[in-house]
Amino acid sequence: MAGEFSEEFLTELRMRSDIEQTISMYVPLKRRGKNLVGLCPFHNEKTPSFTVYPDSQSFYCFGCGVGGEVISFIRRAENLDYYEAVRYLADKAGMVMPSEGFDNSMAEKCRRMYEINKEAARFFNSCLFTDEGKEGLDYYKSRGMKKSTITRFGLGYAPSGNLLIKHMRAKGYSCEELYEANLANKSDKYGPNKYYDSFRNRVMVPIIDVRGNVVAFGGRVLDDSKPKYINSSDTLVYKKSLGVFGLNFAKNSGEKSLILVEGYMDAITLHQAGFTNVIACLGTAFTGEMAHLLARYADEILLCYDSDEAGQKATSRALGVLNSIGMKVRVVRLSGGKDPDEILRKYGPERVRSLIDGAANDIEYALLAARKDLDLETSDGKMKYLDTVAQILAATKNNIAQDIYSSRLAEELRVDKTAITARINQVSKRKRYTESNSKFKKIQQDAMRENTKAEIANDTDIKTIKSEEMLIAFIYYNPDFYSRIEGDVSPEDFSVSDNKAIFSSLCERIKQGLSLEYTFFSDVLTPEQMSVFVKICKTNQDFVSNEKVCEDCITTIRSSKRKSESKPSVEKLSDEEYLRLFAKKQNKQ
Repeated sequence: MAGEFSEEFLTELRMRSDIEQTISMYVPLKRRGKNLVGLCPFHNEKTPSFTVYPDSQSFYCFGCGVGGEVISFIRRAENLDYYEAVRYLADKAGMVMPSEGFDNSMAEKCRRMYEINKEAARFFNSCLFTDEGKEGLDYYKSRGMKKSTITRFGLGYAPSGNLLIKHMRAKGYSCEELYEANLANKSDKYGPNKYYDSFRNRVMVPIIDVRGNVVAFGGRVLDDSKPKYINSSDTLVYKKSLGVFGLNFAKNSGEKSLILVEGYMDAITLHQAGFTNVIACLGTAFTGEMAHLLARYADEILLCYDSDEAGQKATSRALGVLNSIGMKVRVVRLSGGKDPDEILRKYGPERVRSLIDGAANDIEYALLAARKDLDLETSDGKMKYLDTVAQILAATKNNIAQDIYSSRLAEELRVDKTAITARINQVSKRKRYTESNSKFKKIQQDAMRENTKAEIANDTDIKTIKSEEMLIAFIYYNPDFYSRIEGDVSPEDFSVSDNKAIFSSLCERIKQGLSLEYTFFSDVLTPEQMSVFVKICKTNQDFVSNEKVCEDCITTIRSSKRKSESKPSVEKLSDEEYLRLFAKKQNKQ
């Protein structure tokens, strides 16, 4: 049943890939009894609901419902397929991958793409030191970049024509492979499927992941032609929403913070000046996936975006994303230049260091932004500002911060502190009411959906679905009991497709006398089904010693199966259909 890998290999991999140590590389964990908890890396939360169970080498998030074992975790965290996740863990554990009889075509394509990107980076770098690349080299020199920096970051130049394709073809790579790697484009303009270089007449910056692989490229023109910047699109080895430039170096800086700038040129020049914890986004909006990625390597993020309007909007967006996952964040307010590189060239690294050291926390930044266009010498300006202040401080839910800033603003604006505090409390109360009302409505809607699902399926509310889950948990913890009920219930009797798949794989392993460790299910169940499996086993442990409960579950499942033949399929109904049928049922009552 282990599919691609032998039981022996997966057993050794599990023993060498301790789930606590593996997940701790991504999520700070705290001990809570025999288990560990932390902020979930797969959804935004401020209160830890992500739990790691060392005894069963599994994890489950009670907030978003994601769960599984170590392979499932790596699949989600690194965006890998099953085979690649196993190889990732095997590499970490110092194990040699088995090679007989596997369909590793996807892994081979990824390996080839890494090779192609690496060779392309070498080609672009070598072109920089040719006559045609002199323009690119002069550009880098004009930005103050030393030869050692050019070498360290693998900077290069893309010449005109199709010289990259010609070079790569000579190395044994096909045009189709270059096309899949975003290094070549297709056009029928000059004939069927005519290939041409994606990057031409541009200075080139390779994008390197945290494992040191070249995964993509960024190219910048040296004239006024458009587009000014071109970045690689998503490929098998690169995902833009996770694209962070310079993290391969910054993660080893020894700093507990990361400085986030807008462009890779800013990042490179700052690294050269000694700011080795600088990273950059790659022409995309800052995402929750990026935030979770950075949280693995830093306790604090310093936002150092450009001082123009676009940069400030990007700062506000990034603040919202980072705050949503509870990340400590400060904002560097640039003065004396529109971006860090300009300030560095004008005033030197000391000025940049002073700006970084004086970075404002998120509250201070929001307060400064709020007063930017207001005249605080007028009553109207003060009232507008203090109303915004109340909104900002109410959102912090930090009583100490509220008291400190209320006192400071009361003194600065010559306003009674109690008036500010009263307004904050008023806003907080309204905010709590709105949030509570929203949560209540969601609970009502979720309950309506779940109850309607079960009622439409089998007229037993959620009893049948719960019975399926309890039976799975009972058999998982009592595999010897399966022989006594084997003829009484089958996977086909289950109404929920995920439960059916889980029960089927569970029974198959029991019949073959194989281990029931979660690791051995991760190749036959999807990551979503693994989440359901772990949830079922963790939330039904109280019933797994009662045989009568097991028998009752089987009776309910079989009875439901007989009744459901003429009912519409639960899996095929939309939310709107659930609600319409639910309303119809209520009207009848």
